[in-house]
Amino acid sequence: MTSSAILQAKLWYYQRISAMVLTLCVAIHLIIIYYAIQDGLSAREILARTRGNLAFALFYEIFVLACFVHAPIGLANILRENIQSGFLIRALPVLLAAFILILGTAAVIGVVWGTP
Repeated sequence: MTSSAILQAKLWYYQRISAMVLTLCVAIHLIIIYYAIQDGLSAREILARTRGNLAFALFYEIFVLACFVHAPIGLANILRENIQSGFLIRALPVLLAAFILILGTAAVIGVVWGTP
């Protein structure tokens, strides 16, 4: 097997594992939303509950990291099938990964440790 085939097999594996993590994270996230709004909580009340909550930060950072792995691999596959530019196939997924990691982590930090 060539190194390109090995790389593609690894990327396939990483995307499938990250999809499993994302599925679990989305299900938990929806349960959290349902629980949080059941009694009509406001955004202020929800943020008051998340301040300093390390478990909340850890869960949502895992969510961010799963997106960080999953989405760029999918984008690279879509680009590889539809365009010929090797530069775009390499650059756009890297940019997407950077945006997901930076913005997602900033959101987690803001919700957990930001100012009220």
